[in-house]
Amino acid sequence: MNKDSKIYLAGHTGLLGSALLKRLKSEGYSNIVMRTHTELDLTRQESVDEFFKNEQPEYVFLCAGLTGGIIANKTYPATFMHTNIAIQDNVFEAVQKYGVQHLVFYGSSCVYPKNCPQPIKEEYLLTGEIEETSEAYAAAKIAGIIACKSYNNQYKTNRFIVLIPNSMYGPNDNFDLENSHVLSALIRRFYEAKTEGRNRITLWGSGNPRREFMFSDDVADASVFAMKNVERLQNTHYNIGTGIDYSIKELAEIIAKVVGFKGKIEWDTTRPDGIQRKLLDSSRFYSLEWKPFTAIKDGLKITYEWFKNIQKQ
Repeated sequence: MNKDSKIYLAGHTGLLGSALLKRLKSEGYSNIVMRTHTELDLTRQESVDEFFKNEQPEYVFLCAGLTGGIIANKTYPATFMHTNIAIQDNVFEAVQKYGVQHLVFYGSSCVYPKNCPQPIKEEYLLTGEIEETSEAYAAAKIAGIIACKSYNNQYKTNRFIVLIPNSMYGPNDNFDLENSHVLSALIRRFYEAKTEGRNRITLWGSGNPRREFMFSDDVADASVFAMKNVERLQNTHYNIGTGIDYSIKELAEIIAKVVGFKGKIEWDTTRPDGIQRKLLDSSRFYSLEWKPFTAIKDGLKITYEWFKNIQKQ
């Protein structure tokens, strides 16, 4: 991937896409093609085909897709499945048809069985039942992972790269309480509690479940690294994580300090906890001599400052 290579960055306004755009520009890549959803609907095959035919990108980062928290996944499962499968199917076919050099596709840690041994290895995929609340979204991502491997096998190529980051956070995340993931939801809850002058906050569950969180800049760095080292990659998916997990209670206490909330944190144990632990084994990708570089506190400070500035606009 040369500095003047034509790169199509799909989903450039989102959490990962915006981090990737920043990363690529910082490394001197200048020939980056971007389209908003209004300009290019990736769920429409004719539109995708026409775009690839006209633009002829050499490299693709597929960050576009529909994602959300537990409530959104339970409320709109058909929408999550259709949208993500349509995007993947259309882009993959165009990438193969028009001879794109390489594409990076992103899975999700929810593709793994809900009762996986910890930490989760890549080979645990399809070895057990997946979490029901994210079943449709996970099924779409599993289809994408298998599709990438299938294209590589059928066409005897290494064109398709699959990375599976654990729970991502950072600037341009979704902070809507109905549709966001746990970390961004907690940032918003603590921010609102502080600005409203409340002296206590009640959070769902026991706070005991443990989660691994990955700063978007680190995933962007891993993505560019993978594209640069594609000849060293096998035809499989690679976990991308920090190797460190935190209980939701520990996370809440860190966020409270970052936000400056000094009140009492209470836990509503009548609410469900969900899966007790989700930690990825990222040793396969680490063996290529890549490691994440952002500590959780540093990433949270950057994320909170971005969120706070957005609230003032």
